[in-house]
Amino acid sequence: MASESNMVHSPMVTYASMLSLLTLCPPFVILLWYTMVHADGSVLQTTNYLREHGLQGFINIWPKPTATAWKIIACYAAFEAALQLWLPGKRVEGPISPAGNRPIYKANGIAAYAVTLITYLGLWWFGIFNPTIVYDHLGEIFSALIFGSFIFCIFLYIKGLVAPSSTDSGSSGNIIIDFYWGMELYPRIGKNFDVKVFTNCRFGMMSWAVLAVTYCIKQYETYGRVSDSMLVNTILMLVYVTKFFWWEAGYWNTMDIAHDRAGFYICWGCLVWVPSVYTSPGMYLVNHPVNLGVQLALYILVAGILCIYINYDCDRQRQEFRRTNGKALVWGKAPSKIHASYTTTSGETKSSLLLTSGWWGLSRHFHYAPEISAAFFWTLPALFNHFLPYFYVVFLTILLFDRAKRDDDRCRSKYGKYWKLYCEKVPYRIIPGIY
Repeated sequence: MASESNMVHSPMVTYASMLSLLTLCPPFVILLWYTMVHADGSVLQTTNYLREHGLQGFINIWPKPTATAWKIIACYAAFEAALQLWLPGKRVEGPISPAGNRPIYKANGIAAYAVTLITYLGLWWFGIFNPTIVYDHLGEIFSALIFGSFIFCIFLYIKGLVAPSSTDSGSSGNIIIDFYWGMELYPRIGKNFDVKVFTNCRFGMMSWAVLAVTYCIKQYETYGRVSDSMLVNTILMLVYVTKFFWWEAGYWNTMDIAHDRAGFYICWGCLVWVPSVYTSPGMYLVNHPVNLGVQLALYILVAGILCIYINYDCDRQRQEFRRTNGKALVWGKAPSKIHASYTTTSGETKSSLLLTSGWWGLSRHFHYAPEISAAFFWTLPALFNHFLPYFYVVFLTILLFDRAKRDDDRCRSKYGKYWKLYCEKVPYRIIPGIY
């Protein structure tokens, strides 16, 4: 059983963050959608509306989940679940968990991604289903997702209590904390259906690509053409999501999957926050067909692709370094590294290699810098008439800086003196020379 002491955050922090997430995030998602779609992307306009009409005004703009919305979500979820289960893929082992389990995955992400986009575009092309329906019912879909994912998290909590999938589970003795941070690290339905791969990758990240395409088609159907700003935004988002699915097996080694349990915090984020907030620059551009001109559009596109490539190359470099046990060349020469040893929860001593050259010699979490820059570049086509499209960039910056700190704290307690040595060699956390 997990005790209070080895929890990710203190109970007070958990209560505060949980209450704010429960009370502030659902209304924020609805207000974001309302502002982008009905208030010209202007925060001021929404604020004035709320000031005038008060709480009743807010209740009036909150769309009720409709049958159409539930149908769209159900078809999409069932389709993605089917692809996850039935598409062929290479057998991949995840990292060893704290309880000593090693999860087994089927890596079919890129295939599922290709099938999803081709099917979606095909349905539109042949006039079977028009993606603009998704855009027109977006508020209802977000509303349904808010309630639906809450019910889904209750199901996860009960499952963790009654029928956990592995020994990486257990209660902290506090129902609220259990619900929020999750009961299980690797919940599965049956033997093969991994819930976190579904929520994080196949529902959340996939919806990002599907909605990016939806916004593009909606603009085309409305104006008869797609503006260059919308093209740049959609291409960069799709390149980023493609990189994600190409790299999906690498994602299974990250903090989200290997450390954070499947609770409200991560599942609600992937089921609601990703489709609404992450896609919001595109949502804004639908009704604001900004004309950039070829030159500026190309500059932004190239800069964005470069950032996504650097982000990818950082991850690739570290993975190669680990795979070859520190023997791979980094930027054409032998890598500099630190041999660190640490003790596991069961008292075994294990060793690990810390890479201190290449991208990883610039700062300890350098890969976050190009990731934030990429988000900035795919929002930039919206130019600067309104602040709201940049909310995602601001949110991502706060999220990744917090994650870098959490990761550093975890490594400091794990590696001790070796971590101190590592920080002397690589003194900056994210931005070389600054932070």
